[in-house]
Amino acid sequence: MPKTIINRHKKTAYYYIEDLGNNITLEMVLIPGGTFIMGSPEIEKESSSRERPQHEVTIKPFAMGKYPITQAQWQAVAQLPQVNQELKLDPSRFKGDGSTSLTNQRPVESVSWHDAVEFCARLANHTQRPYRLPSEAEWEYAGRAGTTTPFHFGETITTDLANYDGTDKEEYKWSGSYGDGPKGIYREETTNVGSFPANAFGLYDMHGNVWEWCQDGWHGSYKDALIDGSVRTSQSDDEKLLRGGSWYNNPEYCRSASRDSNRAGFVTYGSGFRVVCGAAWTL
Repeated sequence: MPKTIINRHKKTAYYYIEDLGNNITLEMVLIPGGTFIMGSPEIEKESSSRERPQHEVTIKPFAMGKYPITQAQWQAVAQLPQVNQELKLDPSRFKGDGSTSLTNQRPVESVSWHDAVEFCARLANHTQRPYRLPSEAEWEYAGRAGTTTPFHFGETITTDLANYDGTDKEEYKWSGSYGDGPKGIYREETTNVGSFPANAFGLYDMHGNVWEWCQDGWHGSYKDALIDGSVRTSQSDDEKLLRGGSWYNNPEYCRSASRDSNRAGFVTYGSGFRVVCGAAWTL
C-alpha cells in the first residue's frame, strides 16, 4: 500500500493586507511565536552536515508574506522612490499566460539579494512598517509550521503538491522522487503563487517554485548558531542564504531543512523572496 503523503488539518490563519496601489495588495500572515528544532537529523534522507547540529530556537511573533513576492507586487513597489539603488521594473524571465506585469501572479525571479533588500526598504518607507527579509530561522520555523518531517506535507512530496523537477537526471544521478514518493513531472518554469496546498500557518509555496532569499550571511553549518531567531551575519557577508528549492531542483532541495547560498549580487531564473514584518502583532 502507498504511504500517506498529506495529513490535512483545518486551522485558522490570521492576516492583514497592505495596499500597494493600482488594486495590488500584499497579504501578510501572522505567525505565532514558539520554539522549534532547527535543522535535520542524520537519518533524514538526502540531508547534509550543513543542516546540523540540530538546535532549539525560540521565535518571536512576526508576519510573513502569504506568497513569494509576485511580479505585480514587484512592479508596484519598484516604482516607489529609490532608497539605495535602482530596480528593474520587469526583471523576470517567466511571464505566464501573457498577463501584464501589473496583474502577473507568477513569483518575481531574476532578482539579487541586494534587489530584495531594496524592495523591502521601499516597502517599509511606503507603509511606515519595518519590512525586511526573513532570518533563516524565521523562514524554517514558518515553513515547517509545527512539523518535524522533511516537508510540511509529511515524509515525502509529489509534483501535485509543489513545483519542482520530478524527473530523473541519470547523467547527474539525480532522482525525481524522494523516499517512497513517486516520480513526477518537470514544468520547466515557475507557476502562479498559491497553486499548491498551504501549510498549517497558511503560507504557500514554501517548497519549490522559487528559492527565497533570507537576510543571513552563509555559514557552512549550525555550529555556534543563534537560538533566538535573529539574523546571523558572516565574515565576508557577500554570500547569502537561500531557502525552499525551486522549479528546477529535485525534491531533496525542497525539504524544510535544506539550505543553499549564492553571492548577494547574483541573479538566477529560480531566485525570488518573500517579506516579513516583525512589528505586525502590534498593528
